[in-house]
Amino acid sequence: MPAEEARGILTGIGELDRVLGEGLVPGAVVLLAGEPGVGKSTLLLEVASAWARTGRRTLYVSAEESAAQVRRRADRTDAVAPELYLTAENDLATVLGHIEELSPTLLVLDSVQTVSASGSDGVAGGVTQIREVTNALVRVAKRRAMAVLIIGHVTKDGAIAGPRTLEHLVDVVLSFEGDKQSGFRMVRATKNRFGPADEVGCFEMTERGIIEVADPSGMFTSAGAPASGTCLTVTLEGRRPLLAEVQALVAPSALQSPRRATHGVEGSRLAMTLAVLQRRARVKTHAKDVYVSTVGGVRLTDPGADLAVALAVASAASDWSPTTRLVALGEVGLSGDLRRVPGTARRLAEAERLGIKVAIVPHGSGVASTANLRVVEVSTVAQALDTLWSDFTDHHGVTHLRAWQKKTTPA
Repeated sequence: MPAEEARGILTGIGELDRVLGEGLVPGAVVLLAGEPGVGKSTLLLEVASAWARTGRRTLYVSAEESAAQVRRRADRTDAVAPELYLTAENDLATVLGHIEELSPTLLVLDSVQTVSASGSDGVAGGVTQIREVTNALVRVAKRRAMAVLIIGHVTKDGAIAGPRTLEHLVDVVLSFEGDKQSGFRMVRATKNRFGPADEVGCFEMTERGIIEVADPSGMFTSAGAPASGTCLTVTLEGRRPLLAEVQALVAPSALQSPRRATHGVEGSRLAMTLAVLQRRARVKTHAKDVYVSTVGGVRLTDPGADLAVALAVASAASDWSPTTRLVALGEVGLSGDLRRVPGTARRLAEAERLGIKVAIVPHGSGVASTANLRVVEVSTVAQALDTLWSDFTDHHGVTHLRAWQKKTTPA
């Protein structure tokens, strides 16, 4: 095959092309998995429409919904195109017959667990059936140089349903993530033979379908002046820096075992952070309810957000706030020390681009202050609190963190 024929073709969906690397390579088989209702079918219908609008013939096979249901969604999201063909079919032989008849350059199958091969044992969705259907699609994709997008189900644990060999058969595995109560969606590559496997694409679910979010940082922060119990951080999603805001509320508890509730933050990391704050920085929360959440529904799994969580909780516990918006980066250790996080320079460049003036980072991060961003290096959580209180806080008559600690520590 000539080299130019092996190059990727842009899908017309910029955020998806970002994840794929260089678009869809002819003959590539891509598996997109996600929870029910997250928007997998809507996204791939948008991709099929954008592909067909360039004059390339596209076949959308719906094995779960009727043709009328898909057509109604296409009308609602303006995804109708002359070269986009639709069929509702769950028999593999019939699907292959449609491919031979239409010769599409792109096939979308929704979903692989609901298509059955008549010559194989088991029922649709079983291990044998899924393997046979996927193998057949891979063979026809390579023979015809036809790109294939397959939707896959996930288990209760979030893993792709079906045999593990399913992920080995395809060229690209994408995970479609998002909270159904929030409009934000994220496509993450977990395997990619044609590009980086650590890239993410950002989308927003609207009444008119799924739209791209080229600059998502503004979705995860609140407007206005800094408030008590809030702190900004910059997390890395793949290679992409995202500015996010952590919010905390600390309140007296009437329960024998105070509540610990989180949204967007891992409960185990919050428990560890609270223990470090109490033991190493004398921030007492053992008799109080603690609630920690993120703005916009973003999930913070990056350990680099630990310091932001700690500062937000400490701020909420004492009801004080910095006088300027700042970001905090650093992984918190059990001894109260702060550890450097990868990509610090990239994170701080994103913070500076969005107008942040101050950054608190672990000592030795190797990033210098600029004309627009002051970088403060600290070694421990206690030192971070001390620096925050002495440099960036409206004191209200309290001049030092130690005095504040004595004020807020029960006798």
